[in-house]
Amino acid sequence: MMQVVSLSRSDAHGFSKQVATTLDLIEGEGVAGDAHCGTTVKHRSRVAVDPSQPNLRQVHLIAAELLDELNEAGFALSPGDLGENVLTSGLDLVSLPRGTRLRIGERAEIELTGLRNPCNQIEAFRPGLLAKVAYKDETGALVRRAGVMAIVTAGGTISVSDAIVVTLPELPHEPLDRV
Repeated sequence: MMQVVSLSRSDAHGFSKQVATTLDLIEGEGVAGDAHCGTTVKHRSRVAVDPSQPNLRQVHLIAAELLDELNEAGFALSPGDLGENVLTSGLDLVSLPRGTRLRIGERAEIELTGLRNPCNQIEAFRPGLLAKVAYKDETGALVRRAGVMAIVTAGGTISVSDAIVVTLPELPHEPLDRV
Protein backbone atom coordinates (compact mmCIF):
# COMPACT_ATOMS: atom_id res chain seq x y z
CA MET A 1 0.00 0.00 0.00
CA MET A 2 1.29 3.46 -0.91
CA GLN A 3 0.90 5.78 2.04
CA VAL A 4 2.28 8.62 4.14
CA VAL A 5 4.58 7.40 6.93
CA SER A 6 5.58 10.74 8.44
CA LEU A 7 5.16 14.49 7.87
CA SER A 8 7.55 17.35 8.71
CA ARG A 9 7.90 21.10 8.33
CA SER A 10 10.06 23.96 9.56
CA ASP A 11 9.38 27.67 9.50
CA ALA A 12 13.13 28.40 9.44
CA HIS A 13 15.70 27.59 6.78
CA GLY A 14 17.78 24.73 8.09
CA PHE A 15 18.58 21.16 7.22
CA SER A 16 16.14 19.04 9.26
CA LYS A 17 12.42 19.60 9.84
CA GLN A 18 10.18 18.93 12.85
CA VAL A 19 7.72 16.03 12.69
CA ALA A 20 4.00 16.93 12.51
CA THR A 21 0.82 14.83 12.53
CA THR A 22 -0.78 16.84 9.70
CA LEU A 23 0.30 19.32 7.03
CA ASP A 24 -1.83 21.88 5.23
CA LEU A 25 -0.92 22.04 1.55
CA ILE A 26 -1.69 25.32 -0.20
CA GLU A 27 -2.33 25.20 -3.94
CA GLY A 28 0.48 26.87 -5.87
CA GLU A 29 2.51 27.60 -2.73
CA GLY A 30 3.43 24.48 -0.76
CA VAL A 31 3.34 23.49 2.90
CA ALA A 32 1.77 26.07 5.22
CA GLY A 33 4.26 27.14 7.87
CA ASP A 34 7.29 25.77 5.98
CA ALA A 35 10.23 28.01 5.01
CA HIS A 36 9.95 26.83 1.39
CA CYS A 37 6.29 27.83 1.00
CA GLY A 38 5.64 30.38 -1.73
CA THR A 39 5.07 30.90 -5.44
CA THR A 40 8.67 31.93 -6.08
CA VAL A 41 11.81 30.01 -5.17
CA LYS A 42 12.71 29.96 -1.46
CA HIS A 43 15.85 27.78 -1.45
CA ARG A 44 18.59 30.21 -0.38
CA SER A 45 21.13 29.35 -3.10
CA ARG A 46 18.48 29.72 -5.79
CA VAL A 47 17.16 32.98 -4.36
CA ALA A 48 20.71 34.35 -4.60
CA VAL A 49 20.76 33.56 -8.35
CA ASP A 50 17.23 34.73 -9.26
CA PRO A 51 14.55 35.30 -6.60
CA SER A 52 11.81 35.57 -9.25
CA GLN A 53 12.12 31.92 -10.39
CA PRO A 54 8.96 29.85 -9.95
CA ASN A 55 9.06 27.59 -6.91
CA LEU A 56 9.29 24.03 -8.24
CA ARG A 57 10.42 22.81 -4.80
CA GLN A 58 7.28 23.42 -2.73
CA VAL A 59 7.10 19.89 -1.27
CA HIS A 60 10.02 17.49 -0.66
CA LEU A 61 9.28 13.75 -0.54
CA ILE A 62 11.53 10.85 0.43
CA ALA A 63 10.77 7.13 0.45
CA ALA A 64 10.89 5.48 3.89
CA GLU A 65 12.61 2.54 2.21
CA LEU A 66 15.63 4.81 1.57
CA LEU A 67 15.75 5.81 5.24
CA ASP A 68 15.55 2.11 6.18
CA GLU A 69 18.45 1.29 3.83
CA LEU A 70 20.55 4.17 5.18
CA ASN A 71 19.82 3.19 8.78
CA GLU A 72 20.91 -0.37 8.03
CA ALA A 73 24.17 1.16 6.78
CA GLY A 74 24.59 2.85 10.18
CA PHE A 75 23.43 6.44 9.59
CA ALA A 76 20.81 6.65 12.40
CA LEU A 77 18.23 8.78 10.55
CA SER A 78 14.75 9.67 11.77
CA PRO A 79 11.78 11.17 9.91
CA GLY A 80 12.41 14.84 9.09
CA ASP A 81 16.19 14.54 9.46
CA LEU A 82 16.84 14.93 5.72
CA GLY A 83 14.50 17.91 5.41
CA GLU A 84 11.62 16.08 3.77
CA ASN A 85 8.02 17.21 4.18
CA VAL A 86 6.50 13.83 3.30
CA LEU A 87 7.98 10.41 4.03
CA THR A 88 6.24 7.77 1.90
CA SER A 89 6.14 3.99 1.81
CA GLY A 90 5.43 1.58 -1.02
CA LEU A 91 6.39 4.05 -3.75
CA ASP A 92 9.66 4.26 -5.71
CA LEU A 93 9.56 8.06 -5.97
CA VAL A 94 12.80 8.64 -7.91
CA SER A 95 11.74 6.32 -10.74
CA LEU A 96 8.48 8.15 -11.44
CA PRO A 97 8.32 10.44 -14.50
CA ARG A 98 8.14 14.22 -14.35
CA GLY A 99 4.54 15.40 -14.16
CA THR A 100 3.35 12.42 -12.10
CA ARG A 101 0.51 13.46 -9.82
CA LEU A 102 0.11 12.09 -6.32
CA ARG A 103 -3.24 12.44 -4.59
CA ILE A 104 -2.67 12.31 -0.86
CA GLY A 105 -5.67 11.74 1.36
CA GLU A 106 -9.07 13.05 0.29
CA ARG A 107 -8.26 16.29 -1.55
CA ALA A 108 -4.60 17.24 -1.75
CA GLU A 109 -2.65 16.67 -4.94
CA ILE A 110 0.95 17.36 -5.86
CA GLU A 111 2.84 17.13 -9.15
CA LEU A 112 6.44 15.89 -9.28
CA THR A 113 8.81 18.45 -10.78
CA GLY A 114 12.23 16.85 -10.30
CA LEU A 115 14.88 15.28 -8.15
CA ARG A 116 16.38 16.85 -5.06
CA ASN A 117 19.99 17.72 -5.73
CA PRO A 118 21.83 16.68 -2.56
CA CYS A 119 24.53 19.07 -1.39
CA ASN A 120 27.32 19.19 1.16
CA GLN A 121 24.82 19.91 3.95
CA ILE A 122 23.99 16.19 3.82
CA GLU A 123 27.67 15.35 4.28
CA ALA A 124 27.96 17.81 7.18
CA PHE A 125 24.86 16.26 8.80
CA ARG A 126 26.18 12.68 8.60
CA PRO A 127 29.69 12.08 7.20
CA GLY A 128 29.58 9.53 4.37
CA LEU A 129 25.87 10.09 3.64
CA LEU A 130 26.35 12.15 0.46
CA ALA A 131 28.07 9.22 -1.26
CA LYS A 132 25.02 7.05 -0.51
CA VAL A 133 22.46 9.47 -1.97
CA ALA A 134 24.45 10.88 -4.93
CA TYR A 135 26.95 8.78 -6.83
CA LYS A 136 27.97 7.80 -10.35
CA ASP A 137 26.69 4.50 -11.72
CA GLU A 138 28.69 2.07 -13.88
CA THR A 139 28.05 4.24 -16.99
CA GLY A 140 29.25 7.42 -15.26
CA ALA A 141 25.77 8.92 -14.92
CA LEU A 142 24.99 10.74 -11.69
CA VAL A 143 22.35 8.96 -9.59
CA ARG A 144 20.38 11.16 -7.20
CA ARG A 145 18.46 9.34 -4.46
CA ALA A 146 17.76 12.11 -1.92
CA GLY A 147 14.09 12.41 -2.80
CA VAL A 148 11.85 14.27 -5.19
CA MET A 149 10.37 17.75 -5.33
CA ALA A 150 6.80 18.71 -6.19
CA ILE A 151 4.35 21.59 -6.52
CA VAL A 152 0.90 21.64 -4.95
CA THR A 153 -1.85 21.42 -7.60
CA ALA A 154 -4.77 20.98 -5.16
CA GLY A 155 -4.65 22.09 -1.55
CA GLY A 156 -5.86 20.20 1.48
CA THR A 157 -4.82 18.76 4.82
CA ILE A 158 -2.76 15.58 4.73
CA SER A 159 -2.15 13.21 7.64
CA VAL A 160 0.12 10.35 8.61
CA SER A 161 -1.28 7.06 7.19
CA ASP A 162 -3.09 8.81 4.31
CA ALA A 163 -3.21 6.73 1.15
CA ILE A 164 -1.34 7.93 -1.93
CA VAL A 165 -2.84 7.46 -5.40
CA VAL A 166 -0.50 7.80 -8.40
CA THR A 167 -1.55 9.22 -11.78
CA LEU A 168 1.11 9.05 -14.47
CA PRO A 169 1.35 11.79 -17.11
CA GLU A 170 0.61 11.13 -20.76
CA LEU A 171 3.27 9.39 -22.82
CA PRO A 172 6.04 9.91 -23.65
CA HIS A 173 7.28 10.03 -20.07
CA GLU A 174 10.18 12.32 -19.19
CA PRO A 175 12.49 11.19 -16.38
CA LEU A 176 12.87 13.37 -13.33
CA ASP A 177 15.95 15.55 -13.37
CA ARG A 178 17.56 17.95 -10.88
CA VAL A 179 15.46 20.97 -9.87
